[in-house]
This record gives sequence, structure tokens and C-alpha cells, in this order.
Amino acid sequence: MRTLLVIGIGAGDPDQLTIEAVNALNAVEVFFVFDKENAADLSEVRRQICRRYIRDDRYRMVQLADPRRDRTAADYSGAVRNWRDARAGDLAAALETELGPDGIGGILVWGDPALYDGTIRIIETILEQGALELDYRVIPGISSVQVLAARHRIPLNQVASPVHITTGRRLREGLPAGVDDVVVMLDAGLACTELRADPGWHIYWGAYLGTKDEALAAGPLDEVIDEISRTRRLLRERHGWIMDTYLLRRASDGRSSAAD
Repeated sequence: MRTLLVIGIGAGDPDQLTIEAVNALNAVEVFFVFDKENAADLSEVRRQICRRYIRDDRYRMVQLADPRRDRTAADYSGAVRNWRDARAGDLAAALETELGPDGIGGILVWGDPALYDGTIRIIETILEQGALELDYRVIPGISSVQVLAARHRIPLNQVASPVHITTGRRLREGLPAGVDDVVVMLDAGLACTELRADPGWHIYWGAYLGTKDEALAAGPLDEVIDEISRTRRLLRERHGWIMDTYLLRRASDGRSSAAD
């Protein structure tokens, strides 16, 4: 039976791979990579990781074109589902043609495969279709959320308080009552700008975390959001894409935005 290893490779710094991930890399015969537009430097980081940690050159990479996704669709969940199903079909076909019946394949996932990544769901879709016998394992990775907290030297939570992890789209829909620590991912439009009039919010922001292009900013939201927005726009123009995340914090005791 074919085996697929879903390997979390961290936010971009090759030093952040776990030993389990390195061992998994060395077991893989064929890596399957979905290429995104304007992200050649991401592909190069993957290649650097493989060159650094794989002890021989018997592996190969199969590039798969990333299906187009309608990001303006009114039915957001439906658009994501269609995109995921298209990816599942392409991956299943590649597994059947490029990997032997007892071979070991691999997918390199940015950050951690369990946090806002669709790879596990894609594989489950392939299994549900029943056209291909496949086993798979998931190897965790260091997420951008963990790197963000480390770079800013903060815990993600205040004492005895929860952390809410969401997306920019969900942030615009409002926050649950009593939430004072919010990690925001996949925010194309910097949704937190809409909270600038709400006093007490502090932001810890990071882009390209774990890479040579890493950028950081922190401070009261109303004071630093314009500068973050300008920096973000310039970085996107320079690279053609951006990966960033941030923590919004409001002191639960009303005294300070710093973590206890």
C-alpha cells in the first residue's frame, strides 16, 4: 500500500524542523508539491530544506499546478470545498502515476498541518472516494503562531485566560464575548484595522516569520496599524505575496496590554 507522509516544516526557518520531520524527509521517495503563483522563493525554501536534511539524492519532486480558486465567491465555504476537491483529484492522479504501489510519498506543509491547512482534508477526500488505497501519517511542525510569540517574547495567553484563533474574515464578523487574546491568520485585508477605535487593543504582528525577510511590529493598535499597513503593502509589492499573522491583546484587568 502507498504511504503518504504529511510533514510540517515550520514557518520558513530550516533550523525549526523537528527530528521527527527530518527522519520523515529521509523516508520519502517522491515529494508532491502544489506550486502557487508568484511564490518561487517558497519553492526554493523547500528545496533548501531537502538539500540540508536528506542524506542521499534518491528522492524526486513532482510539481502540481495549484487549481484556481474563486476568492470572490459569495459561498466562501463552497469555493474552498471545490478548490480542495480539485486538489484531491490532481493529487490522487499523481500518486497513482508517480508513486509505486508500496512507495512512500511526502507533502511538505508550511507551519503545522493541523492549523489552517487543508492537506489532511484533501487526503481524507481521496480516501472517501475509494479509488486509491493509501495510508498516511502526519508529522507536526512549528507554526507561525509559535514563531510570532517567540519573536515578540510573549506568551499567547494571559493568566487563566483562553486564546481565540481565527481568520481575518471571521474577525470582521465579530468576537465572542470575553475574548482578550486573538490570534488572526489568513487575513488578506488586515481586518483588525476596524478595531482601531476600540481602546485597549495591542497588536503583535509578524510577516515572513522564520525567513530572511522577517518583519515585526508591535504596539497599541491605534498607534501602529497605519505603519503596519504601509509595511505590509510594500512587502507584498516586493515579493508578490505575503504570509503574516498577528496577536491582538486587550488586558483582561484593564491595567496594561502586556502579558502577565
